[in-house]
Amino acid sequence: MPDIIASNLDKIRNRVQSACLKAGRPADAAQIVAVSKFHPQESVEAALKAGQRLFGENRVQEASSKFPALRDAFPDVKLHIIGGLQTNKALDACRIADVIETLDRTALSVALEKAAQKLGNLPKLYIQINTGNEPQKFGTPRDQSDAFIEESLKRFGDSVQGIMCIPPEDESPAAHFQFLAQLAKRHGLSTLSMGMSSDFEIAIAEGATHVRVGSAIFGSRPVTQIE
Repeated sequence: MPDIIASNLDKIRNRVQSACLKAGRPADAAQIVAVSKFHPQESVEAALKAGQRLFGENRVQEASSKFPALRDAFPDVKLHIIGGLQTNKALDACRIADVIETLDRTALSVALEKAAQKLGNLPKLYIQINTGNEPQKFGTPRDQSDAFIEESLKRFGDSVQGIMCIPPEDESPAAHFQFLAQLAKRHGLSTLSMGMSSDFEIAIAEGATHVRVGSAIFGSRPVTQIE
């Protein structure tokens, strides 16, 4: 398994670099966030040994069970929380994460602000936009996105560094990535987290700075998943 993960990482790195160059961007314009949710600590360690340092986890509880020990061995590891965040997990998220990619509502802003005051630490923040206005997904609705970004910038200042989206599965992602890029430009945000295993090359063509890749690196998720 370690050899497979290392090989998969090499392939994804090559594809990301090729997509950047094809888009007329520097080869290192997009970073890979290795999505390790539901995969064991051993798989994360294999990716770390293959040179990967940036990871994404959906659930704070799972991240807290895997990454403290890994940080001891690999102090330069960076962790993004990429799943929808409940307000009662804000304190734990601020403890474990370097970046929270899923700020999407005022109630969560308040919870994060309180957590940051208590801990003396606030992770970098990306605002999640529900570009498809899908009721089952987290994210600020499209028509509220400008107002919420402005509100968040006033509250958190430079800690708000970018925006994130997950396009609908049954639609072409390009239009959603274009919307996100235009939204970021309007607000002077330079970080765009968009694109996953199936569409990250399209996202890079539209300006992605971070692509979230899981299955193409770690393989299919294990049957037994952490709830």
